[in-house]
Amino acid sequence: MTTLVILGIIAAIALFGILIYNKLVRNRQMVKEGWSGIDVQLKKRANLIPNLVAAVKGYMKHERELLEKITGLRARAASMEDASPAERSAIEQEISRTLGQINIAVENYPDLKANQNVLDLQRQLAQIENAIQMARRYYNGAVRENNILVESFPSNLIASTFHFEKAEYFELENAADRAVPKVEL
Repeated sequence: MTTLVILGIIAAIALFGILIYNKLVRNRQMVKEGWSGIDVQLKKRANLIPNLVAAVKGYMKHERELLEKITGLRARAASMEDASPAERSAIEQEISRTLGQINIAVENYPDLKANQNVLDLQRQLAQIENAIQMARRYYNGAVRENNILVESFPSNLIASTFHFEKAEYFELENAADRAVPKVEL
């Protein structure tokens, strides 16, 4: 009888360990899926940048530096496929800021503002920026769930045994990007 109780306890502990292990695996896969979603949207945005640059190049002769900067940033981002989320986040934030500067510069060119191709590209970029934000939220949520499980007891025992690690958030590094914009009327 005592042997059956001991075997039952061992079986329950083993089952509990298997359940925790499987949950850790599921969370790790969700983090990878989330990163993949961000990566897809960033590639879509990177593919639109040459079209935007080509569409505005003839009009924006004075903003040549800005166009060269966005082209260089796109090339750097394309070469960072294996970079960490923090490294990738930094370059992508710079691309977003530069695209914003291009959109502001477009306002100074009435002919360009009326160009249907440029308007369509701006609309597509806005849609992709929204999709990037949604992908970032999903990824960061998956990272949060993964990190809680990796750090919580007793799952941290299984996580450390099988080398599960905390994942890195995809965050805004510039505090000014988080600030609420001032609106003056």
